[in-house]
Amino acid sequence: MMIRPLEPGDKAAVEAFVERIPEGDRTFFKEDVDNPRVRENWARPEAARLLAVEDGRVLGYVAVVPLQGWSSHVGEVRVIVDPDSRGRGIGRALAQRAVVEALDLGLKKLVVEVVADQDATLAMFRSLGFDPEALLKDHVRDRRGELRDLILLAHSVEDAYAAMAAVGLADTA
Repeated sequence: MMIRPLEPGDKAAVEAFVERIPEGDRTFFKEDVDNPRVRENWARPEAARLLAVEDGRVLGYVAVVPLQGWSSHVGEVRVIVDPDSRGRGIGRALAQRAVVEALDLGLKKLVVEVVADQDATLAMFRSLGFDPEALLKDHVRDRRGELRDLILLAHSVEDAYAAMAAVGLADTA
């Protein structure tokens, strides 16, 4: 598996990836991924968007989206993994790469929003040093209209990178 920047030529592979994501999980892209223009804009340089690719097939996606204004030092991490590829460490590898991308973007802090009942995702980010900073009750309305709690986790980019470097992961991200 290779993690690399998303490129305009990835259009067909990205479309196939998005189609494999279940309807319920599409909420977590935080963008209307059914709109082809949204997917085309992913290749723009203002946000780091990368793909985990194996044999030409997109297995996962990560974005580090810098926030604006008084939070311009903060980046939001968005990770989605193909359901058939979950449990292989792809999400973890993408999240680790997000730390490197955040450094390249000059960000100081990363945040990730996780629906409170996504135990495996919470555990993964916690194991990478992200700590809960807020619980927002009934904050997310999924595509079925159900309200769900959202946990905001955060981590210092420099601390995360230093921890990865200490165990030799910074060079592989």
